Amino acid sequence: MKEDFLHYIWQYKKFDFSNLATVAGESITIQKCGSYLQQCGPDFFNAQIIIGSQKWAGNVEIHVRSSDWYLHHHEDDSNYENVILHVVWKYDMPVFRKDNSEIPVLEIRQYIPNEILENYHSLITSKNWIYCENQIVAIDSFVLENWLERLFLERLERKSISVQELLSVTENDWEAVLFCMLAKNFGLNTNGETFLKIAKSVPFSIIRKESLEAANLESLLLGRADLFPMDIQDNYTKDLKKRFDYIIQKYQLKRIIVEPVQFFKHRPDNFPTIRLAQLAMVYQKEPNLFSKLIAARSLEELYQLFEVSTADYWQTHYQFDKESPKKKKQLSKSFIDLLIINTIIPIQFAYAKSQGKEISEFLLALLKQVTAEKNTIVGKFSDFGIKAKNAFETQSLLQLKNEYCDKNKCLQCALGIQLLKE
Repeated sequence: MKEDFLHYIWQYKKFDFSNLATVAGESITIQKCGSYLQQCGPDFFNAQIIIGSQKWAGNVEIHVRSSDWYLHHHEDDSNYENVILHVVWKYDMPVFRKDNSEIPVLEIRQYIPNEILENYHSLITSKNWIYCENQIVAIDSFVLENWLERLFLERLERKSISVQELLSVTENDWEAVLFCMLAKNFGLNTNGETFLKIAKSVPFSIIRKESLEAANLESLLLGRADLFPMDIQDNYTKDLKKRFDYIIQKYQLKRIIVEPVQFFKHRPDNFPTIRLAQLAMVYQKEPNLFSKLIAARSLEELYQLFEVSTADYWQTHYQFDKESPKKKKQLSKSFIDLLIINTIIPIQFAYAKSQGKEISEFLLALLKQVTAEKNTIVGKFSDFGIKAKNAFETQSLLQLKNEYCDKNKCLQCALGIQLLKE
């Protein structure tokens, strides 16, 4: 038995009210169960309960065993002095307040209907992937759609925390924050943190100045990533290295130590050389990119902003001094989709929030037009009958798996609660 199940039983009144009594035999009449706090202090605040002939107003604390009161050291916490009822699954010892008065105890297990217990045990039985994998396909579509919207907003709120952290280190420069976020996502999972460290190491005022000439910005990014070979052969690489040395001297930029960027297991189009060269071209095309992204009102506008290719040198190279068959290295639609999902939508949300504006519905509608992501989690949900149609749904499913399924929060999940009801 888990405590969160007992919270669910009490919050949604899933027990027999008719003949409640404390373990001491006093009758209990519940007029108000209280508000579920989900924070420090008692579980339910401001309940109203008649015990015997006395009406009480105060808090309710819930445990699996009554002895958990002492296990959690509530006897030393003044927040628990106003507990009027201790609700437990199993009564194994009395509990006292600091004035030595005994706290009334309700042993709730005898009042819970068998079908509720059977549904609960069915939900929490051992799983291969998630607890409800065999039942989730039967969830009512209205419940599922509403929960996915809630999950999407939760995910946006979580991502906005990273935006706020970047704002604090960039002196509230939204352009700099955008550059850092784009750099991280251009690096994907493997090189993202290294790209982010590079972006944070250069004041954005320098990025803005040097973006006027793409080769200057390209040389700065590639040089900070320590990608220039020791023995330079071709003229383009020599020119970039010369530019890099000049820029470092010009702005007195300190040397940084970053983790070596990874080429291994990447498709050539995702090599760090190519991604950094493309990032340079994005800012050469749009030095004031942030204002353009905030003003964008359609998916087509966003695609146009990132319609860039690399310098000619990279059309025949993936690495320095190693020629390859010619191929135009422009940002693909699928890669721009990743930028929209992981950078543009979160920063639009965070900026609107900072301005006191509500644009959640607009962002939700925008993301519904973006192609569904392909990854292991989305694929697994598809196997169990939940097939994502767009990026809004894939983002919501990622939030569901990471923040609810993996943390066993079935009773804080609308789907888990729905399955219990059924």
